[in-house]
Amino acid sequence: MKAISYSRYGGPEVLGLGELPEPKVGPDSVLVKVRAAGVNPVDWKCREGYLDGALDAVFPVVPGWDVSGVVVRPGVAVTEFGVGDEVIGYVREDFLSRGTLAEYVAAPVRTLARKPRNLTHEEAAGLPLTGLTAYQVLVGRLEVKRGETILVHAAAGGVGPSPSSSAAISAPG
Repeated sequence: MKAISYSRYGGPEVLGLGELPEPKVGPDSVLVKVRAAGVNPVDWKCREGYLDGALDAVFPVVPGWDVSGVVVRPGVAVTEFGVGDEVIGYVREDFLSRGTLAEYVAAPVRTLARKPRNLTHEEAAGLPLTGLTAYQVLVGRLEVKRGETILVHAAAGGVGPSPSSSAAISAPG
């Protein structure tokens, strides 16, 4: 399969497009044909080695944690998804190696959700990390409840602020 990868830490010059083996699918995973992958600031931080103290790298590393795609092969124990299901996922492991900037990714079912039908694959691929972070802040930290409205200033960067924007977000319900 074609994949973007790097074999050592460094700047953008260490990235290359090449052929890598198709990932193996474990019993609780599915093979996803990648239709779109999200890119986040953490990807360049990993590539440059800033997270080396927290995440081991198994080179070559395929970057990327966010994905939107189609299930092409479920593992033998998978009942949640079948061939042809459209999914999105935050497919992060406790080490760097098998990311989402590839034609295929093996994703544990616990990292996946059904792709919202009203989103394109490109839109959906931008949702996992930023959506999870926003959810954790709004629900976990701020304890926003159903029916409450919150005004968010500087909401244009993925998760971080942009000085010239704001948005109103209502809790689901």
